[in-house]
Amino acid sequence: MSSPEIASLSWGHMKVKGCSSSYKDCKVWPGGSRAWDWRETGTDHYPGVQPADLEEVLKKGIDLLVIGRGMSEALQVSSRNMSSPEIASLSWGHMKVKGCSSSYKDCKVWPGGSRAWDWRETGTDHYPGVQPADLEEVLKKGIDLLVIGRGMSEALQVPSSTLDFVKQKGVDVRVLQTEKAVAEYNKLAGQGAKVGGVFHSTC
Repeated sequence: MSSPEIASLSWGHMKVKGCSSSYKDCKVWPGGSRAWDWRETGTDHYPGVQPADLEEVLKKGIDLLVIGRGMSEALQVSSRNMSSPEIASLSWGHMKVKGCSSSYKDCKVWPGGSRAWDWRETGTDHYPGVQPADLEEVLKKGIDLLVIGRGMSEALQVPSSTLDFVKQKGVDVRVLQTEKAVAEYNKLAGQGAKVGGVFHSTC
């Protein structure tokens, strides 16, 4: 199923294509939509969106979640409220993150989300290796600890300047062979830690 188009938006009113009702706030997903009633979860502008507000949509097999914070951006969205997703499987060239229908070759994960780690975005290669630009996105997600997976054969380098960059942000960092890195990440995520990671799944 495709995600329905939002046909119109004005202050206090939203219309979703194919639905006769109008919404004040709404949730949409492939094949459906409904009112987003904050009273169901006790949500308010501050501290903002909670995991319970998102669970229904996340179960709909989506690859990407878009959150509208309001016309004046008064609704807060903090990754501090989100848990770090489990890495469900790892094999050469393939990674699966729990709650995501896509598989990744290399990936970034953080509390509340994940995406492909595309080295072409930053011009990264095995040598000189991971750059600060590869990590900035994850470091902005409210993490306390970052795990870096260097590949199955540890071919991906991690320069000391990159490690210094992470530590300057007040984030602890662990660099491991990818299978060990995933195990460490999952252990920390299972303990409720605000942990993020970047993982290379081949050499």
